[in-house]
Amino acid sequence: MLARLFILSGLIFISLSSFPPVSSSADYYPLQTEFPNHMLYQAQIKDKMIALTFDDGPDQKYTPGLLDILNKHQIKATFFLMGSRVAKYPEVTRRMVNEGHAIGNHTYWHPNLAEADIHQMEWEINHTNNQIYQATGRTTPWFRAPYGALNEQQVLSLGFLGYKGIGWSIDTEDWKGPGEKAITRQVIHNVHPGAIVLMHNAGHWTQDLSGTVEALDELIPLLKRNGYQFVTIPQMWQLHHHGHDSSQHAEEKSLK
Repeated sequence: MLARLFILSGLIFISLSSFPPVSSSADYYPLQTEFPNHMLYQAQIKDKMIALTFDDGPDQKYTPGLLDILNKHQIKATFFLMGSRVAKYPEVTRRMVNEGHAIGNHTYWHPNLAEADIHQMEWEINHTNNQIYQATGRTTPWFRAPYGALNEQQVLSLGFLGYKGIGWSIDTEDWKGPGEKAITRQVIHNVHPGAIVLMHNAGHWTQDLSGTVEALDELIPLLKRNGYQFVTIPQMWQLHHHGHDSSQHAEEKSLK
């Protein structure tokens, strides 16, 4: 077993050290290119920084275990929360904030915004932020659209509402339940400085996210050994903009 783990670690190290440079966001992320003050899919930086993000929570099935692993490795992540689940599990939401993780808005019911009008998008965002505030006493300026579905008009509306849209540059596709090894390979084979990793900490009751929990416990040490440091989305935004953010809401702030 130890020999097998050693070989796997060696192969992963080779993959990390030989992975070719990732193309610029201009090639893959037109919304980030067109709206650099409103959208971020990957940070254009040279340092080995990576942001772990988790969608669709909170819940009581997978989220507590993920939080335990993050605490074990002393890593801060970013959780994009559904308002309906914040209302159901406010104590888990409070735990995220109390343990120093960043939180973002992921709509109330998880609709495909490509099929929604601006009014529905605003309703989803506002009701979610109200639930987050009721649970934590905080609001958040960070937003991730379900399925990543946003058009230019919606991005402009996000800006008017004071939000910044966050995408991802590495999709683990963990919601399909591929298992620990497949999730780990997906991250390791695509890792790059400024990466934003999409994972999930909750989902439909039929989804098996146990592989996400298991992969996280393996991924963090592997990435650390290869020089990666972990940051939250607010920190990654600052790094991408060279530490200068004109928004007064760069960090989640408590309303008193």
